[in-house]
Amino acid sequence: MINKDALDTLQKCGIHPSIQRIAIMDYLLGHPTHPTVDEVYVALSKEIPTLSKTTVYNTLRLFAEHGAVLMLTIDEKKLCFDGVVTPHAHFMCKHCGRLFDVMLPADWEQIRPSGQGYRVDETHIYYKGICKDCDIKLNS
Repeated sequence: MINKDALDTLQKCGIHPSIQRIAIMDYLLGHPTHPTVDEVYVALSKEIPTLSKTTVYNTLRLFAEHGAVLMLTIDEKKLCFDGVVTPHAHFMCKHCGRLFDVMLPADWEQIRPSGQGYRVDETHIYYKGICKDCDIKLNS
């Protein structure tokens, strides 16, 4: 069964939908865990045996180029993808490595350079530290 939200997202972003592209977008929309290419591949390869890791990588890059997903480079060791493209920041726990969405204040765009001849196409706000769960474990 085709996920309508995934199909709508692809069409809205001008991406030709295919079974594999819809499945990848559906996975991202249903798993807001900021998965890597490997995680998406492992999750979908059972139901789509013809899927390759290269296809997942190329598809996610295509999605990012069209604004359908965010490509996160907060962790220098791995590339992650986020199906939520509305403005928000990310927090990475330096202990467990998990990524979390962080809401931004209403006036967050005030920090963008304006009136200086810059055209901002993307904004990434990353925070790094220790998450609540790890902080409790480390201090108990």
